[in-house]
Amino acid sequence: MPRRPRTALIAALACLLALLAVGAAAFLTPIGRWVDAATLLGFVDLHSASIDRLANRVGRLVDPDPFLLAGLVLIAVALARRRPRTAAVVPLILLGANVTTQTLKPALADPRMSNLLGDVHIRAASWPSGHATAAMSLALCAVLVAAPRARPFVAALGGAFAVAIGYSTLLLEWHFPSDVLAGFLVATLWTALGVAGLWAAARRWPERAGRGREAAVRVGEALTPSALAALTATACVGAVALARPDAVLAYAQAHTVFVVGALTIAALGAVLAAVLAVALRR
Repeated sequence: MPRRPRTALIAALACLLALLAVGAAAFLTPIGRWVDAATLLGFVDLHSASIDRLANRVGRLVDPDPFLLAGLVLIAVALARRRPRTAAVVPLILLGANVTTQTLKPALADPRMSNLLGDVHIRAASWPSGHATAAMSLALCAVLVAAPRARPFVAALGGAFAVAIGYSTLLLEWHFPSDVLAGFLVATLWTALGVAGLWAAARRWPERAGRGREAAVRVGEALTPSALAALTATACVGAVALARPDAVLAYAQAHTVFVVGALTIAALGAVLAAVLAVALRR
């Protein structure tokens, strides 16, 4: 993929439009609110002491202290790879994405009550999810600072990490599913803007010979780790289904919207990270 700043800006615009569409569905349409609540109900009904403990541990991985530490590590990796421009862009992406989310949350506060959820109450100021924004921004910045050959694997792990954080916030009743989707899109929008800046700088001030020349990765190679991660996750779900087929089938039938919603979150998290790996493959 040619490294044209315009391409990255178009990607940022696409993320903005998708973000507006998710927001409009979640706030303005009855069907969107119902789907949000029905998907969340599927996560809520999975409650157990062990699941809640695990979800809490995972969700806390992007609390302020570990988030700051991870950001500093990413900057250090970029500097170690002699990529000062990338090291400068990483904090801009992390700060921009998370400040955007924290600004939007109170500005768009809405209780979004639903009879489906019974006693479950999500805070009014929850859209977009700060946890999902933090997780996806870290994941995408990790792809950005990684060496070309490592990017596909970092993308697969980063996408899985972001999805795990998103699922944890739903299991703990911190957010609606649309909050998670919006958080992913805010992080990707800012990453696209950061990439546009890097590509524009590379055109205006080309790096000296011997720097910036790294082996290109084929599209198939860039996508393979993410595809394998998806297959592994599918196999794990399949193993659970085979172990308790009646219970899993009954749950899926009772929470069909949840199944679709959970797959949508997983697909978006994986695709966003994988697409960045493809875009940066040269």
